Amino acid sequence: MNLRAPAIMLAARLHGETAVIARLLTADYGMVAGYVAGGRGRNLRPVVIPGNLVDLDLRAKSDSQLPFAKVELVESRAPWLSEPLPAAAIEWACALTATALLERQAYPNLYEALDALLTAICHAPSARGWASALVGYETLLMRELGYGGGERLVSEDWPEILSAFDRLANPLERYLLADRRGDVMAARALLRARLGRISE
Repeated sequence: MNLRAPAIMLAARLHGETAVIARLLTADYGMVAGYVAGGRGRNLRPVVIPGNLVDLDLRAKSDSQLPFAKVELVESRAPWLSEPLPAAAIEWACALTATALLERQAYPNLYEALDALLTAICHAPSARGWASALVGYETLLMRELGYGGGERLVSEDWPEILSAFDRLANPLERYLLADRRGDVMAARALLRARLGRISE
């Protein structure tokens, strides 16, 4: 696999002393994984943060080899990771996507929707401006993977948004995350607790 494309950083797992194994979502190639040499170093550490938009250059000598990835920052979402609510939303959206999708299957609609969701999380004045988009993204993910996903949320009523978010928890656990739900659903539970404080 050899490709160059814009990508959304979904996850970065430490590997060895200085590298990371990154999982990224592209529009045309789906989710891909790559070995980022020096990913834990001073220059690349701010780049391999989940949610960041990067320019990805992925090279592999064979299909059985983990490709080497070079990433250049296009747009950083790191400044919002210091805010508890946006940080929890970014973490959940990226972790869900990285866990639910199979590698190298293109989902251009999901790529566009995730990019739009992350932009909304970072630029809306409050969670009331992006929470319905998050519910919409979860619903789209369910549909794209063949599990329905329920009705489209059209209400801007805060209790209804929270109710729709709650209704999606069981289908996400049951269908998309199955045996992998532990840590991933913990991220969603944290986000839900923080969203719940808004209405208190």
